[in-house]
Amino acid sequence: HVQLVESGGGSVQAGGSLRLSCEGSGRTYDKWCMAWFRQAPGKEREGVARIATGSGNTYYADSVKGRFTISQDNAKNTVYLQMNSLKPEDTAEYFCAAAHTRALCRLDTTQYIYWGQGTQVTVS
Repeated sequence: HVQLVESGGGSVQAGGSLRLSCEGSGRTYDKWCMAWFRQAPGKEREGVARIATGSGNTYYADSVKGRFTISQDNAKNTVYLQMNSLKPEDTAEYFCAAAHTRALCRLDTTQYIYWGQGTQVTVS
């Protein structure tokens, strides 16, 4: 049974930083696609960053490129999202997602079948 648990959200002033964590349980997560999505009130869920845990290859949405970094700690089955230079428009609920697939990892909600419960990030 795959379970993803996010942590690390909170409130921060513009220009500040937060680090989100996503711990996976139920199995090991080598050669998976792991991603962070976010959803602001009244808006669709959008992809933020993804990592292919086998190769370490990463990809970022243009809106966060250069400010956010996705990384992994395979020993802890944990994926992180380091968020720097936060802006008010980064305010959203952030979700961790996982997919076990041989296809290329994408920032597409339809690729991911396992989701965390979400953690709120508020930037003022």
